[in-house]
Amino acid sequence: MIHFVLGGARSGKSRFAERQALALAETKGKQLVYVATATAIDTEMDSRIIQHQYDRGDNWQLIECPLALAQKLTDLDKKNVYLLDCLTLWLNNQLYVVHESSSAEQSQHLQTEIDKLMVSLQSITDDLIIVSNEIGLGVVPLGESTRLYVDYCGWLNQKVAELADKVSLVTAGIPLCIKDTNE
Repeated sequence: MIHFVLGGARSGKSRFAERQALALAETKGKQLVYVATATAIDTEMDSRIIQHQYDRGDNWQLIECPLALAQKLTDLDKKNVYLLDCLTLWLNNQLYVVHESSSAEQSQHLQTEIDKLMVSLQSITDDLIIVSNEIGLGVVPLGESTRLYVDYCGWLNQKVAELADKVSLVTAGIPLCIKDTNE
């Protein structure tokens, strides 16, 4: 079962996803595993990560996976409930790997990594909650690389939402179910 949780920055999406994972793990008697894609690129981001870990508590196993997400997802085991937070940071990490390449090369890299991720997600039979930012609700950003990032975030979110069993949108801490194939 894949539950895809979308929302803006500071919308409450991660907190909602964590609660969903906790409830699912408790109901099914499974362990909690947090798959983190964030990297501490500066002291402010390091502080955010530390706060996130503190807020989450001690009952989570941690897997750090800033890049090789498709490969990591093939190793999941049914004894756990997985929370992947978040796809937009993972995509940012992918773009950073090729930030000095041409726009065409960047596009090709992002598409290849998204395609690999989608193949992995299609084979998931474990309980997986995926968090992603919905960043395409604002104005068209300045700068070619920023527009490229926003475009690929939108395309990635569409593909994951199509594949997911359940999709929730969180705004101002309030979740709205926008897809549930179990209903």
